[in-house]
Amino acid sequence: MEEQVILVDLDDNPIGLMPKMEAHEKGILHRAFSVFVLNNKDELMLQKRALHKYHSPGLWTNTCCSHQREGETNIAAGKRRLQEEMGFVTELREVTSFVYKAPFDNGLTEHELDHIMVGQFNQVPTINPEEVAEWKWMPIDAVRYDINQNPENYTVWFVIIFEQFYEQIKRL
Repeated sequence: MEEQVILVDLDDNPIGLMPKMEAHEKGILHRAFSVFVLNNKDELMLQKRALHKYHSPGLWTNTCCSHQREGETNIAAGKRRLQEEMGFVTELREVTSFVYKAPFDNGLTEHELDHIMVGQFNQVPTINPEEVAEWKWMPIDAVRYDINQNPENYTVWFVIIFEQFYEQIKRL
């Protein structure tokens, strides 16, 4: 059965469920999350999305991201997806949320109320090659510089998050 996303209003109140692909085809607002994992050197763990992903393949982005399942808390969803994509779990805390809408060249549109979560980890992940092509640690200032120089190398939501929340991320 196709994965369902939680449709929400602008206050994050659930208003229904819809198959993930249909929500992206119609550009309907739904709940999502983005996890940022840092190490004790204040470096951010980035992943390059697998090349066969249905949107944004081969682009660098935050440690992991996805959609909450019905009845699942934001933190539980973040931990689940960290395990599925990066092969580890760590404590997470939610720091903010925001709404964005971004159309893609393939006709799909991300329209998400995105919950931003952060955690700490100092080891090497065991990436799932179905989800992740590569990973790396990168100093936060270097990430910001590279996004400014090469925004086409990054996912749209990651660029938006860095533009809007850079100061918050830097203080984590």
